[in-house]
Amino acid sequence: MAAAHDHSTFVYTNGLIAIKLDDGDELRWIKKTTGKNDIIVSTSAGQAVRFNESDARPMGRAARGVRGVRLRPNDTVVGMDVVTTDEQTLLVISEKGFGKKTMVANFPSHKRGGVGIKAAVVTAKTGPIISVQTIDPDMAEALLISKNGQTIRLSLGDIKMLGRTTQGVTIMRLSEGDSVSSIGLMPEQSSDITEE
Repeated sequence: MAAAHDHSTFVYTNGLIAIKLDDGDELRWIKKTTGKNDIIVSTSAGQAVRFNESDARPMGRAARGVRGVRLRPNDTVVGMDVVTTDEQTLLVISEKGFGKKTMVANFPSHKRGGVGIKAAVVTAKTGPIISVQTIDPDMAEALLISKNGQTIRLSLGDIKMLGRTTQGVTIMRLSEGDSVSSIGLMPEQSSDITEE
């Protein structure tokens, strides 16, 4: 006699398909939205496009989806975030330690699929943008880590608010050949991490 299976406890060991990807593409972010939010997609060349999520129609899990931003040669997507209010701030960080905050209100909503507008000026001095993300109100500090393991923790209040068409200011000094590899935002905590 065959044993009955309880399908309510069936586990998919390989996970479920969330999106169909082309060769070389990867799924990097999944964010919860209300169904009426604006989305900002940012690129390594300093471009950003803001569009309402209703412009991306619902599709099945195995669908490829629709184009959010049109990439120029050698450009890549480095950030995707949900806009809940124009009072939000974007944090922009470049590979060579430059950073700034910019008001989300500076990015008018357009149709998805365009090349976007300038979020930061990218030069050989700044290196490409590595991260663009909205700052939640409860976040107070940023933790930046370099490829060589250098770490700095700083107050978000110490990062300058600048316009879209600026490169930002140095917020992390790096040794020769090093670069910023990741950034995390966190609420204010006790100072148990030593800054260098």
